[in-house]
Amino acid sequence: MLIAATNGSGPATPANGEPNSTMRPAFLNPLFASAQTLAGIGPRLILLLKKCLALPPGVSEPRVIDVLWHMPTGVIDRRSQPELAAAVPGTIVTLELRVLKHKPSPRGNTKAPYKVTCEDDTGRIDLIFFHAEHKFIERQLPEGEIRYVSGRIERYGERLQMSHPDYIVSPEARHEMPLLEPVYPLTAGLSGKIALKAARQAVERVPELPEWQEASWLEARDWPKFNEAVVRVHRPGDAQDVSNGAMFWQRLAYDELLAGQLAFALVRRNLKTERGRRLSGNGKIREKIAAALPFSLTGSQTSALGEIADDLAAPHRMLRLLQGDVGSGKTVVALMAMAVAVEAGAQAALMAPTEVLARQHIETIAPLADAAGLRIALLTGREKGKAREAVLSRLATGEIDILVGTHALFQSDVQFRDLAVAVIDEQHRFGVHQRMALQSKGSNGDTNVLVMTATPIPRTLLMTHYGDLDVSKLTEKPAGRKPVVTKAVPLELLERLIDRVRVQLEEGAQVYWVCPLIETSEISDLAAAEERFAYLRQIFGESVGLLHGGLTGKEKDETMAAFAAGHLKILVATTVIEVGVNVPNANIMVIEHAERFGLAQLHQLRGRVGRGTRESFCMLLYKAPLGETAEARLKMMEETEDGFKIAEKDLELRGGGEILGARQSGAPGFRIAEVPGREALLEAAHDDAELILQKDPNLVSARGQALRTLLYLFECDEAVRLFRAA
Repeated sequence: MLIAATNGSGPATPANGEPNSTMRPAFLNPLFASAQTLAGIGPRLILLLKKCLALPPGVSEPRVIDVLWHMPTGVIDRRSQPELAAAVPGTIVTLELRVLKHKPSPRGNTKAPYKVTCEDDTGRIDLIFFHAEHKFIERQLPEGEIRYVSGRIERYGERLQMSHPDYIVSPEARHEMPLLEPVYPLTAGLSGKIALKAARQAVERVPELPEWQEASWLEARDWPKFNEAVVRVHRPGDAQDVSNGAMFWQRLAYDELLAGQLAFALVRRNLKTERGRRLSGNGKIREKIAAALPFSLTGSQTSALGEIADDLAAPHRMLRLLQGDVGSGKTVVALMAMAVAVEAGAQAALMAPTEVLARQHIETIAPLADAAGLRIALLTGREKGKAREAVLSRLATGEIDILVGTHALFQSDVQFRDLAVAVIDEQHRFGVHQRMALQSKGSNGDTNVLVMTATPIPRTLLMTHYGDLDVSKLTEKPAGRKPVVTKAVPLELLERLIDRVRVQLEEGAQVYWVCPLIETSEISDLAAAEERFAYLRQIFGESVGLLHGGLTGKEKDETMAAFAAGHLKILVATTVIEVGVNVPNANIMVIEHAERFGLAQLHQLRGRVGRGTRESFCMLLYKAPLGETAEARLKMMEETEDGFKIAEKDLELRGGGEILGARQSGAPGFRIAEVPGREALLEAAHDDAELILQKDPNLVSARGQALRTLLYLFECDEAVRLFRAA
């Protein structure tokens, strides 16, 4: 069970152990009410808030909690309260003024401003209003009355003036003017005053909450209580309070990270106790596959296979991530894992994100499958009519052992006789619901799942995005793989590079030439694949081919087949060849405008060469001058082929979201924890979550009860269901 039922004070939990929003403790309900319950927020403003706030998946309308987690980006300091004689033009000031005289703009002259002359004991100032409603200004600034006015003071000729003051308040309402005003991200039509008013009301809705952090941890960090941290971020006592490096924000960031790590730890434990399907074959098929391999399995492949076999033989459902660098042999491990299912009398599936990669997998595993007597088939969107029906029929009757395909695998008409293992390659390109759909093809929904990625993932990202998965790493390359010589080359030396390519071609080499776009664009100076193809054709003739996403499936297949057979010597392509393409004779990779690619993508592209016996090269063509980040990327590529080091550098240069890809669906994003030192906080939260559940597995202690509140506050009651589907 994830969270046991409580004894009155905390939230109860359904029998399946999943926290549920309907079981949220009542004292948190005001925070999860619609933002329209805040004063001044009506139907029009709720639409603007919806545009402005980062709503979590599945939430369609802004709530008070979403306003609370809408963090400020800066602060306007209104604490300077000089007399007029001492006011510095160009600064924000708060003035105590006596209203002297109104000077409305002349009738019919809409361009002339409305002026209100005010004074203090040291001088006078004009308050300027354009397109103003006269009666409104008269009510705001009655003649003879004292008003506190805040805004930017300027000098116009010999006179001081302030255009459209930010605040005008009476002495009785002085407390309503924020002397330190947080500045929030806004959208067109939503003013800073409205955002501030909403945030202040959201803070007032926060009840006094039990402390879920260890007192010694808070003391060591000099962190405040949760309630104080929330107040000080939205109602700062000092300009530094709204900095994401300040102790108030850091405290809240750690709370968010701990909630996420605790939810992951609960999910992992739940999966370990959730009944699965035991699979333990006799090893005969795996022996035949190993005998057919042209190389011996590496140590890390053997280790990963042991971990997978242990998972499959256990009583719980396997959910494991296999991450390996380019060329580390993930496909063989996947085939061995699927062979366990077949040995046990069941079926397996391998799902790839693209047709090119699916067909590449079939070509890779076909000789091994034949040697082991495995019956395999391919199903993509291109298989139609009778060919598709034949595959579906054989699949349903169990005549197909392993089905390889794309998104087509989880269509409703695809029925397995007995799916026991599902392998999902380049899994970050699939959404959670797509993975669920393939999983559900198993007869009892207990399909074992192995997800793979060729993009090495740094430890901090593993914890935040894959915390519910067991992880196996392939850290070695098969014997015989040669290092790839990598050089960054300015575009000015293109002709010299072509001369080197010509010499290599005469010696039997083959070349990938990657460009970032398909065709020339007027708004971009990037090399176009079609344009480069035409240029190289003039030099090298019919031996140059073109491959990009705009071609039909048949055209792609024909082009790849011609390149693999050696009929084409140069393949000009877009990044469609980034993953999965395997032509051992190709030993040169030219990447044009390499400065525009991310490190992970450059590394993936480089991985297409170095697969044969020839010395291999990766030439990174760039347009000078290089920016600092681009230069760091290319330098890293020249220095190492270690994908895990490259992934860490990519994280440093770009951040986690981009590494995993925009299509990562259901990946937990941070609303507060985008802060300096997040990696260290995350590791501490990870360790803390593990210790918590070791000491108090059912969260029944005083701290455990408080931690339940934390989970509900950060909506990990919803996240648990989402993560379980991952």
